[in-house]
Formats: sequence, C-alpha cells, structure tokens
Amino acid sequence: MHSYLKNLIAEGEGQHLDFKFEISDSKKIARTLSAFANTEGGTLLVGVKDNGRIAGVRSDEEYYMLEAAAKLYCKPEVDFTTRQWQADGRTVLEVKIEKSSSPPHFARSDDRKWLAYIRVRDENLLANQVMIRVWKRRSRRGGTFVRYSETEKILFDHLRQNGTISMSTFQRIARINNRKAGTILVNLIVLGLIEPAFADKKIVYKMVQQ
Repeated sequence: MHSYLKNLIAEGEGQHLDFKFEISDSKKIARTLSAFANTEGGTLLVGVKDNGRIAGVRSDEEYYMLEAAAKLYCKPEVDFTTRQWQADGRTVLEVKIEKSSSPPHFARSDDRKWLAYIRVRDENLLANQVMIRVWKRRSRRGGTFVRYSETEKILFDHLRQNGTISMSTFQRIARINNRKAGTILVNLIVLGLIEPAFADKKIVYKMVQQ
C-alpha cells in the first residue's frame, strides 16, 4: 500500500476525511459533497470501510454515481477531482472536494427538497437558515450595519456569562421573533463579532475570540 494512502486511512474519519464502503446512492453522497464544499473542503475515500479496512471499489458505476451526485443532486454543482490507488490488489478511489468560494451548495433530499449541509467532525449536519443567509450575504457587495440596541446588549451579556447561545434562547430572553433574531445573528457573524459553534449536533453561537 502506498504510504500516502496508508497515512490517510490511519487518520480516521474526521472533519476533512470520510470513508465510504461503496457508492450506492447518489443523493446520499451529494450530502457529503455539499458538506465538504460548504465547510473547509475534504477527501472522500471510496472502497474503504468505516473501520479503515480496504474493500475496494466494485465497479466503474460508482464513479458515475459520484458524478451524478455532484452534477444532478448538488445545486450549484460541486467540483471534485479523483485519483485511483491500488492497495492489496484492490482499487481505492480518492475524491478531493475543495472549499467552495461561493457557498451554499445544496443537496437534493429524497422528498425533492434542496438542503445545505456542513461538516462537523465526522458528520454531515444540516445548515440552518442563519448560516445560509450568512453565505448569501457574504457573496454580495455592500456593507453591514448593526445598531447596538438593548437587544444586542442582552445577547452579548448572555454570551459573556454563558459562552454560547441558541436561536431559541436568544428569541426568548430578548423577546423577539425568529426573523429578527436571525437577522441580528447574521449581521454579527458577517461583521466577525460572533461565530457558529456546535453542541449536541445543534448550531449555537459564541463570541469570536479577539
């Protein structure tokens, strides 16, 4: 086995690496492509089991399903590059996905909805509307204005005392609706004052450490 592939497998699944025994569902793979593209990029090893054992790619059909995932089940299309490795007489397909310069990339679900994903450690999690609005705001030109009102003061006081805050908690303590809470969070993220974090597979928000 080539030392590069051996070392890559030894890292185990994580923020930038995912193992797939096989590709049998283009829509499922599209979620991984969306997550890597929307976050920090990553590598998909096809023909490798979750425990790192090499099973090998079974047929060329898996490449075509990967291509379908990127072109038909991701919107906009997710670019990727591939390389084949030989190990123990079996073929492993390395798929590299770069961090997108224009997120969000959506993946189509079984019920035909377009959903955006993010990569958190070794999982693909749904991005919420705040993150989607942040991506779209960053892609547009123009500044962001924030008025420091009592609502923002309540938010930052809570963050100083507790470290993180969820959308629902922010709405409750500030007595504002979902839309207003989301707009404030989006503006503060774009300005670099707060950032998303993750707790129990849920998105929360914390102050950016200066």
